[in-house]
Amino acid sequence: MTDKKTLSEKDLKELNNICDECKKEDESVSQNLILTGFKLCESCRISKTIFPV
Repeated sequence: MTDKKTLSEKDLKELNNICDECKKEDESVSQNLILTGFKLCESCRISKTIFPV
């Protein structure tokens, strides 16, 4: 068994709820990061789904 690891500063920067596309802070960013692996807010996720260019 391994000991519990603490979160590093790099890990905490990834969980900052800022969208990679529009750079706005939104709660849905962390939810989408868990579900899809991408840091996108809900509106950017929908636009990428409709217009996947």
